[in-house]
Amino acid sequence: MECTVRWTQGMTFIAETESNHLLAMDGAPEGGGRNLAPRPMELVLAGTGGCTAYDVVLILRKSGQQVTGCEVKLSADRAASDPKVFTRIHMHFIVRGKALKRNLVEHAIRLSHEKYCSASIMLGKTAELSKDFEIVEE
Repeated sequence: MECTVRWTQGMTFIAETESNHLLAMDGAPEGGGRNLAPRPMELVLAGTGGCTAYDVVLILRKSGQQVTGCEVKLSADRAASDPKVFTRIHMHFIVRGKALKRNLVEHAIRLSHEKYCSASIMLGKTAELSKDFEIVEE
């Protein structure tokens, strides 16, 4: 996997991914940024949420579940001093569908965190990860 990140102006950077997508990042005003885009660490957290949600949907579909939605609300704490790694991340999954089996939803989330989601497994090296979920019948 490759990515190129270019500094544009102030503290704004544009990343071009291997799949030819562009992504903007910016710093906070107190750090010279203009608050025009997410901070890089916000993108790390968002990417982790996307990675695990992708897994959960895929696993549930393969399990024959009628999943219609999956949302992950992430909250995180970072170390007070540099490097300001994530020290705690909580993920709350809201899974929507028709007649979803609770044990299969729980299994999908567990599989994502223990086997498939590279991002959460990697962040688990520095952060305490926790998760819970709710099922919304549609």
